[in-house]
Amino acid sequence: MGALHRQRPYFFFLNQTSKIGERNILITSAVLSGLALGSMYGLIALGFHMTYVVSNTVNFSQGSSVMLGAVLGYTFAVRLGLPLPLACAAALLCCAAFGLLVERTLVRPFASRGSNAWLMATVAGGIVLDNVVLFTFGKEPRSFPPMLSERPIEVFGAGVFPLQLIIPVVGIAIAAALAMLLRRTRHGKSLLAVVQNTDAARLMGINVTRTIAVTYALSTALAGLAGLLIAPLFSVHSDMGTLFGLKAFAVAILGGITSAWGVMLAGILYGVAEALVTALLGSSHTQIAMFTLVIAALALMPNGLFGRAPVKKV
Repeated sequence: MGALHRQRPYFFFLNQTSKIGERNILITSAVLSGLALGSMYGLIALGFHMTYVVSNTVNFSQGSSVMLGAVLGYTFAVRLGLPLPLACAAALLCCAAFGLLVERTLVRPFASRGSNAWLMATVAGGIVLDNVVLFTFGKEPRSFPPMLSERPIEVFGAGVFPLQLIIPVVGIAIAAALAMLLRRTRHGKSLLAVVQNTDAARLMGINVTRTIAVTYALSTALAGLAGLLIAPLFSVHSDMGTLFGLKAFAVAILGGITSAWGVMLAGILYGVAEALVTALLGSSHTQIAMFTLVIAALALMPNGLFGRAPVKKV
């Protein structure tokens, strides 16, 4: 009895050590997954950032562009048998064309008259696209062809797919390139001039209409890229982009929609926090906890984590 009593603390310690190790691996895995998920949110939110800083409008069908990129990539690669790189490139071009269509038919007619009806028009456009894909592609989830090795690799004791490590690199690189383009290049400054003073931009020889249209094409292409990157990790289906688009808009506001770096960093923070909440509390608490945190953060910082208060001219 005495021997058993002496051994019990030892076995208890081993059991506790095992639990602590499992918890650490769980947290590490959640952080790595959250980095990939958050970078994807950031990519979609960068589309909101681009259209806002250039035209003071946003495309609320951005989530549908995520779905469109994944569905078209699957269609070109699996159904038509194109090589995966070519299928992805074709999908991105189609997403860009969708952005041009949205700007021409759902935004420009209303914005040119000073109406904010483009808000509802872009929401409706996304719903129409979701339902068109539902009737043509079907509602059954499909598995996207793997882009990289499907064999997980070990990082700090946690297994992670190589694609999960690539997504943050792509997202941060695009955010850096976009920030450099807008702030350090002549073409980028001309984009910012459009929203600051449209008439002055025209007098400087900037084609305002074409500039805004190209911005919408780039924004939907970014959303399509996000869809292609996450498609191998999730299933492809017609309504996969709805919640992604909603969260990405929350990320854009949270990060400060006028800052490319702020938007991407907010996306990463949101993704990591979401993954940790899911891992530690369960998926049933995820949406409640995350949107409560977003509301609290915006109540404390109305201009976002990295945004600046707008300058009022008098």
